[in-house]
Amino acid sequence: METDLHELLRSLRVWDPAVTELPPFDPARAPGDPLTLFTRWFAEAVAAGQSEPHTVSLATADAEGWPDVRIVMLHGADADGWSFATHADSRKGRHLAARPYAALVFYWPVLGRQVRVRGPVAVAPAEEARADLRARSTGALAAALTGRQSAPLSTPDELARASGAAWEQAEREPDAAVPSWTLYRLRPDEVEFFQGDARRRHVRLAYRRAEEGWRTQLLWP
Repeated sequence: METDLHELLRSLRVWDPAVTELPPFDPARAPGDPLTLFTRWFAEAVAAGQSEPHTVSLATADAEGWPDVRIVMLHGADADGWSFATHADSRKGRHLAARPYAALVFYWPVLGRQVRVRGPVAVAPAEEARADLRARSTGALAAALTGRQSAPLSTPDELARASGAAWEQAEREPDAAVPSWTLYRLRPDEVEFFQGDARRRHVRLAYRRAEEGWRTQLLWP
């Protein structure tokens, strides 16, 4: 029997109490900078058993302004920004070369939380990108060596051959260089923290960069 999409959607719940805890969030007690609060929330998501909390939606736009979004992995967050990596010649790499701005969204449903980050993106020094790749798994290196991300693929066999050769090289040369591998840092102008509430009185706290540091503002849900 064919699935009725709308009926299926109506059957689903958001933040089922059986699997989700909605902790209180008092914005008056939030720290003065967003990185401190992000680090705290990230650790709490890990402790709560959130699956893959380091995955994040990355939104970019091409030279004509057409938006795109995909899931990537967070590689770090510090005073220099939120970091992720990809090939410079991939679609997102080309987007960032044309328009060096992006947005990130983390979603941790186990706690009913979102974090949104938006701002300009800069390329980290090449040595930092190399060190980042060396810190990854053999599979990550093999994927990077396979390359050609976002390029047209003729057949699955073509990918299998290229990937097989890349795995052999990654195992043989764990420090193999991948010149196109690029580490990007998003230095936020805005960071928003969203805490869900069972009565839909969600808390939204936005940090906005100012000359003297950060300003905070509550937003209507």
